[in-house]
Amino acid sequence: MISQFEEVKRLFEEMESHLENTGTDINNLHLFVIGGAVLLYHGLKPATKDIDIIVESKKEYFTFQKLLKSIDFKPKIPGLEYRHMNLTQIFERDDFRIDVFHKTVCNEFSLSKAMIKRAIQIQTHEKLKISLCSNEDIFLFKTMTEREGDLEDCIALVQKGIEWNVILTELKSQIKHSGKEIWITWVGERMDILVEKGLNISIMKEIDTLREDYFNELEKKNKYTKSD
Repeated sequence: MISQFEEVKRLFEEMESHLENTGTDINNLHLFVIGGAVLLYHGLKPATKDIDIIVESKKEYFTFQKLLKSIDFKPKIPGLEYRHMNLTQIFERDDFRIDVFHKTVCNEFSLSKAMIKRAIQIQTHEKLKISLCSNEDIFLFKTMTEREGDLEDCIALVQKGIEWNVILTELKSQIKHSGKEIWITWVGERMDILVEKGLNISIMKEIDTLREDYFNELEKKNKYTKSD
């Protein structure tokens, strides 16, 4: 478990130092942090076991894999708790576990241009840049998973204060871009649980409408299929 973000920061500095000392031609490797490590940075979580990283391009993904292996991280096979997630690979070394995604999470839930714009850059080195995704985008990512502790993380993010309209706009955009209308049911179910836990989710009416529209369309498709 990682209990201080300073540990994560030192790991990124180790990566940069390795890139410089090995004389690699790698440049402009940009890592986007999306998971519990960001909550740790904001003081919203006492510890985390994962550092969730998204990279935007395939080139960066393969470069990052090579970098992790060169500093003694070992690849692992994702577990069943990631069954909704298009997880590329997990790397482990001592207390560090890095979940690496290329562009997408949760069956093509993408690192969008809007997410990149909202991300906050916290470390800039010659060859390596580190950005934290926004709390709104992390909340949305966490409503797409079934990992233990993600609901508690969502609660912490809400209590800190998030922009619900940003979440709603991004969710609609993701669904439209991917064609995965079923996502609204996954997000809706998680939000239902959060409401039951006492959270006030101001976009819940809109979420319910989107869910109802999805099930109505599904029913129409089923009737059409049966009539054939």
